[in-house]
Amino acid sequence: MAKQPTHRAYLVPESEPDAAKKPHWTEVGAIWPHGKGGGSGLVLVPGLGVTGRIVCMPVTAKQEV
Repeated sequence: MAKQPTHRAYLVPESEPDAAKKPHWTEVGAIWPHGKGGGSGLVLVPGLGVTGRIVCMPVTAKQEV
C-alpha cells in the first residue's frame, strides 16, 4: 500500500432540489491503491455510521501538507 492516500472520501448529504445552499462535505476517510494494482482500499474513520452518498476526490498538493 502507498504511504499516502491518493483520494479523500467525503460524506455529502442530499440537499433539497430547491435549496439555495450547497451541502457541507464532511471528510470521512481516505483511499489507497492496492499494492498489486486493479483496485483501491477505502479506510473510514472509526465509529462512523454512513448513509447517503460518499464522494471520492483526488488529494491535492495543498491537502498533503
